Amino acid sequence: MTVEVPRFMSIREVARTGLLSEYTLRLMEKQKLLPCVYAGRKCLINFDRLVEQLNAPSQEGGGKN
Repeated sequence: MTVEVPRFMSIREVARTGLLSEYTLRLMEKQKLLPCVYAGRKCLINFDRLVEQLNAPSQEGGGKN
């Protein structure tokens, strides 16, 4: 049985992947929209959950008229 350990990355590390800009990630952090934990003041993002969150259909928009 293998347990998959989540990848935790800083905001700058996630921004370097090209997924989202550092500015956007910091806005999401302030709005408490990032799947993250804090080590002191440092925000560590669960990268795999962030990708799942971004791929999930939105509850607010995208519906049929």
